Amino acid sequence: MRLPAHCAPGLCGDSLEGSFDVKNLFDGRLRWLLIFWMFLISAIAYLDRVNVSIAGQAIQKDFNLTNIELGYVFSAFVIGYALFQAPGGYLADRFGPRAVIVGGVIWWGIFTTLTAWTPANLAFSVTLLIAMRFVLGLGEAVVYPSSNRLVAAWIPSHERGLANGLIFAGVGAGAGVTPPLITYVLLNYGWRWSFYVCALIGLAAGVVWLWLARDTPRKHPWISQGELETIEKGLPSAASDFERPKALPWSAIITDRNIVFLSISYFTYGYAAYIFFTWFFIYLSKVRGLDLKSSALYSMLPFIAMATASSVGGFIADRLTRKYGKRIGRCGLAIFGLAMAGVFIALATQVESARLASVVLAGGAGALYLSQSAFWTVTADVAGPSAGSASGLMNMFNQIAGAITASLTPLLAAQFCWTTSFVTAGVLCVCGALAWLPINPDRPISRGSSAA
Repeated sequence: MRLPAHCAPGLCGDSLEGSFDVKNLFDGRLRWLLIFWMFLISAIAYLDRVNVSIAGQAIQKDFNLTNIELGYVFSAFVIGYALFQAPGGYLADRFGPRAVIVGGVIWWGIFTTLTAWTPANLAFSVTLLIAMRFVLGLGEAVVYPSSNRLVAAWIPSHERGLANGLIFAGVGAGAGVTPPLITYVLLNYGWRWSFYVCALIGLAAGVVWLWLARDTPRKHPWISQGELETIEKGLPSAASDFERPKALPWSAIITDRNIVFLSISYFTYGYAAYIFFTWFFIYLSKVRGLDLKSSALYSMLPFIAMATASSVGGFIADRLTRKYGKRIGRCGLAIFGLAMAGVFIALATQVESARLASVVLAGGAGALYLSQSAFWTVTADVAGPSAGSASGLMNMFNQIAGAITASLTPLLAAQFCWTTSFVTAGVLCVCGALAWLPINPDRPISRGSSAA
């Protein structure tokens, strides 16, 4: 195949059918096309994750589960997801985000389907259901470490806030679409069909990703010389590092001060976020007394706020970074977002109206997601070609917190009250804001020492 005249010589290693026309269409914007598709995959990943929360009451009825047992089902996914974060990041660094994400999509399509096939009339049905959710979590764990590896290779440092903001807007978009979509399918076809729909959507997105993505700009046949120069000029590390990755030793990643405090802060972030992903819908319907349709509508609000604030936060962070540096643009915005999230989440417990409480909690979710891009941007900047491993380690702490939230929230509510559950999340958010104070986003991980 003859290469397009304006393709940089030697850069178009893989050929795509009809690449000339597509290349012209996305000339100079190819990196943003990949980010947009990662946004969609992010949304679908959360569709697969949150569907069990919306279908929770139907699953409880089928399997005769208590709230505590349903919490174990929620936690099983998150434990598997947490345990495979660092290995998933390593796989993305080793084999590239293109292949790893495709493998992950196929994996979660299979186990989402198997979850729906789990029979409710066996002696070990609950154990089998928990096992399916655990194994599903293993497959979904690769998504965000892989996306961060993609960002580290494709996105100039000064654009990474917006890029990560858009990717994690998919979290809010997917979680926001889930309540009405799953409720509609559940009411008309049953909860099992809602899982089949999620699996099919994910597999379709994975096929497109396999066709569209490449691990580095130099491997993509659609890249123009101008965009390639823009990308490579803005990378903190040399582009050759991404072509021939030099992995950082795990000892350097684990002991790095930035990664330690990012992980602590992301733990608190995850604890608060997972209240929305697991118990928020049930909280509105059972505790606040909203009917199923109203609960589905109002439970969308936090996720709309997440999607909006994630993108806006990334955009603001990039603007602040260009004007004042990374200390203000990354750390400052993260501190503000986490602190405000703590205030909103705690205040919502004092609001009597269920609908107004939903709005206040949505404000908390939005404030939380203002800080989202900062976590991933800083790990991409300081870890370079090992961004998958470093961000996977950080996200492991986030997901461990999520597993704790899923099980601890109903226990606190039963022992004390639901106010205690939400105030606990608010206090942790403030602690997470303080953990950003020692972080230096301009200091890369040292290859030779712990770089304390």
